[in-house]
Amino acid sequence: MTRYGIVIDLQGCQGCDACEVACKLVNNTPKGVSWIKVVKKEVGTYPNVNEFYQPVQCNHCAKAPCVKACPTGATGKAANGIVTMDYAKCIGCRACEKACPYGARTFIDQVRPYYEDIANSPYDKAAMARFKVNVVTKCNLCSELVAKGQEPACVARCPEFAMYFGDLNDPNSVVSKLITQRKGTQLQANLGTDPSIYYLPAAAK
Repeated sequence: MTRYGIVIDLQGCQGCDACEVACKLVNNTPKGVSWIKVVKKEVGTYPNVNEFYQPVQCNHCAKAPCVKACPTGATGKAANGIVTMDYAKCIGCRACEKACPYGARTFIDQVRPYYEDIANSPYDKAAMARFKVNVVTKCNLCSELVAKGQEPACVARCPEFAMYFGDLNDPNSVVSKLITQRKGTQLQANLGTDPSIYYLPAAAK
């Protein structure tokens, strides 16, 4: 069975935020809502400090705590491993937000236009049509694009080719080979959530 996931090369990521911009353009997320964020990180102690950038999004965990926490079935799991959201069922209780150990969910209390003087821009109209208030939202791994055989927007638009998309259950896929060859790791793997997002280590400087 297919299990889609993303491998992110921390050595290649330059912190340009192209993935975040691409995500917003494709998914029309409202102002203040970003399904993927690029976080600047530092490791080591002075004077031996390394700096790198780490894109963070919904991890589409195999054992997703948000799915168990949701009382209405608004948060679910597709056969391909993508953790889904049904906004029609979401009652805004935010149980999923509290259960997620990765901070990947955002509660929408209002849908604000990006620029007040052009509140009727095509982007804002699309955002207001797609999202309602008092719901929790998150990355859906661009499931609509994936269903068409395309890559998620963040992967397709990365100018440094630092993001890879594929089937984690296929040992011959690019993502599986990268994880094996470069010892890819998951965020907070000790929690037992089994994320579908893997990170390749940044090279020491």
